Amino acid sequence: MVSISNVSRGSIIRWKGEPHSIESLTHRTPGNLRAFYQANMKNLKTGRNVEYRFSASEQVDLIITERKKYQYLYRDGSDYVMMDIDTFDQIHVPEVALGSAARFIKEEVMVDIVFADDGSILEVELPTFVELEVIETSPASKDDRATSGTKPAVVETGAEVSVPMFIQTGSVIRIDTRSGEYMERVKK
Repeated sequence: MVSISNVSRGSIIRWKGEPHSIESLTHRTPGNLRAFYQANMKNLKTGRNVEYRFSASEQVDLIITERKKYQYLYRDGSDYVMMDIDTFDQIHVPEVALGSAARFIKEEVMVDIVFADDGSILEVELPTFVELEVIETSPASKDDRATSGTKPAVVETGAEVSVPMFIQTGSVIRIDTRSGEYMERVKK
C-alpha cells in the first residue's frame, strides 16, 4: 500500500477489487476544506472511465506490472494470438483486453502487453497510429473532391472510417487508434 500522493499518471492500482489505470490525478485544496486528489481512472476489466475523490492521506494498492513487446500473428476465434519477440512463446489475448482499437490491428503489428504480478494481462497498448489501405469507398466526382465533406471508407482490417472526399480505393491512410479518426494520406 502506498499513499495516493506517490501515485502518478499511468500507474495501475487495485481499487474496489479491480485494476484501474490512472488517466489523470489532480491535487486540490478548496478554501478552508481538506486537500484531496481528484482521479480519473479507467477500469481495465470493463473499460469504463471512473472519477473518484481520494483524501490526501488515503492509501491505495499499487499493482506491480511488467511490460513486454509482442507481435500480433493472427485471430483465433474471439482471441488474438500474440508472440513474444524474445522467446517466440505464443499467448492468446481476449478481445476485451484490446478494446475498440482491435479493429485497426493487422498482422505483424508490434504491441505492448502489460502483465500484473500474478501473470494476468491488464492491458494491451497498440501503436498510436497505424497505416492501412482503403479497400472500399465510393468514387468521388470532380465536384466532390473540391468540397470539404467526408465519406465512409472500409480499410484492410474491415473497420469503417470517415475520410475526406479525395481519398480513393487503394490509398494508404494513417489512423489514430485511440479515436479511430483519419489523420492523413500516406504517400508511398
